[in-house]
Amino acid sequence: MIRSEKGVSAVEFALIAPLLFVLTFGIVEFGLLLFDKAVVTNASREGARAAIVFNSELIDGSPVYTPLTEAEIKTVVTDYANGYLVNFGVAAANNLGSEDITITYVPSPPESGGDVTVRVTYTYNFLVFPNLTDLIGGSFDGTIDLVGTTVMRME
Repeated sequence: MIRSEKGVSAVEFALIAPLLFVLTFGIVEFGLLLFDKAVVTNASREGARAAIVFNSELIDGSPVYTPLTEAEIKTVVTDYANGYLVNFGVAAANNLGSEDITITYVPSPPESGGDVTVRVTYTYNFLVFPNLTDLIGGSFDGTIDLVGTTVMRME
């Protein structure tokens, strides 16, 4: 008796395809996560760099050096981050806001030789994994906080 092997490859593919798709989407998802982590770290570095440089103005013929304001530093950070963060068209929900940025001076107020710390917190929203965990009965809210912190000495 000869058995037909028609459809065997389709059954094998049906068994392997879910694992293949999870692996592929996992690679893409964590690649995006690592990219956004690098963007958050670089945004904190850009903010710290902007914070340590003093602006020079001539007042009554003598130079006066003043640091950028916190609002100006936060603008530098948000402009950098929102230009590079991957948000797939959900810009309003996934953009970095000024409330996600903390600037700390030691000593306060800022002075030459002191330190400035810029901390940026961004909530990354997973695209695929919340749906996958729902399928297998798990619970995952689909977000993770990415934090970038940079400390630099004031010039």
